[in-house]
Amino acid sequence: MKNKLCALIGAGVLAAGLAAGGPVQAQDTIKVGILHSLSGTMAISETTLKDVMLMLIADQNERGGLLGKQLVPVVQDPASNWPLFAEKARELIERDRVDVVFGCWTSVSRKAVLPVFEELNGLLFYPVQYEGEESSRNVFYTGAAPNQQAIPAVEYLMSEEGGGAERWVLLGTDYVYPRTTNKILRAFLNANGVSDDDIMENYTPFGHSDWQTIVADVKRFAAEGKPTAVVSTINGDANVPFYRELANQGITAEEIPVVAFSVGEEELAGLDTAPLVGHLAAWNYFMSVDTPENAEFIEKWHQFIGSTRRVTNDPMEAHYIGFRMWVQAVQQAGTTDVDAVRQAMYGQKVRNLTGGVAVMNVNHHLSKPVLIGEIQADGQFLTVWETDDVIPGEAWSRYIPESAKLTADWTFPWVCGNCEEPRFEASF
Repeated sequence: MKNKLCALIGAGVLAAGLAAGGPVQAQDTIKVGILHSLSGTMAISETTLKDVMLMLIADQNERGGLLGKQLVPVVQDPASNWPLFAEKARELIERDRVDVVFGCWTSVSRKAVLPVFEELNGLLFYPVQYEGEESSRNVFYTGAAPNQQAIPAVEYLMSEEGGGAERWVLLGTDYVYPRTTNKILRAFLNANGVSDDDIMENYTPFGHSDWQTIVADVKRFAAEGKPTAVVSTINGDANVPFYRELANQGITAEEIPVVAFSVGEEELAGLDTAPLVGHLAAWNYFMSVDTPENAEFIEKWHQFIGSTRRVTNDPMEAHYIGFRMWVQAVQQAGTTDVDAVRQAMYGQKVRNLTGGVAVMNVNHHLSKPVLIGEIQADGQFLTVWETDDVIPGEAWSRYIPESAKLTADWTFPWVCGNCEEPRFEASF
């Protein structure tokens, strides 16, 4: 398996360096771009997404490839550098002539590449939870929208089952995803009778490491007597010192529960999780989910990566769903042409790893289940709450007045990502 991984990485590097007239001809292969940070502050989260894409591509090639051709990965490392994401995206589409790209983690990286994909009519599958308030004909959002993660998590913590929180601490990394998500959450909380006096909001830079003062501020805020919860949109390796400081200051889940939207099994693998038992995360998938589909996926992952110690997580499942849907859409369209594949994507269904069926909707968002899990001492999550069925992702939040009236429908002939209502012209 390690040889297979090395061979695939080599193939990706080779493909990235080949001109159109090189040994591997474009007409003989289908190139799949992989755009994830393999260095810098986001490497802790993104490296495993590169690895799972290599696994999915290898698996598809073992099935006979796609349209009678082998898939070739083209790997680029934007190194957690947001302008570099745009440069690497342009290289993938213009120079490397990839047919599709799977990549990005942070919203700032997605925002950086978005103009490139729209200008060059490329196709990006984005696998991570995000803030919504966006709809592009060139992006399929396979991670959670706020109504599939942030809102259900806060509703759970407000409930009697979740502890009945009345005061809220919104901690985030200082960029678009945390700020926009918290704008939506503040509007949601206000609509449910929570005053701004009962909401504390704080942002820190990527890679922030000194959490002593902020955690002490959280303790003082919670000392007012009302049940308090922390909503964390902290991203990347800043989570390691944040959770360590929680433990240092004796903050337990019983006292002040923390629900995270960017901490999964991969991030917990680098922590001593024993003091964090009981804190929460909201995702659409956990490695601990007991289904045949998940067991098969984990077994394939361990075989491919050559280690049973490597975990799986939610963005990996999102890549799995997105990749399988893209393969089905290409097969249905009979081509990798972006416009044809885009139309074939609508209504695609793939069995997710939690036992249900993921559906791609015309707003480029999936229908997904929502799960809330408690951190366990072994770094896994125990699911404590989940939706009865899949929830369609919403591109525009109903809690933001200017967004509530917007719709997103990219089907032909009605092609609009941010219109108030569809207007059709009849022609006879």
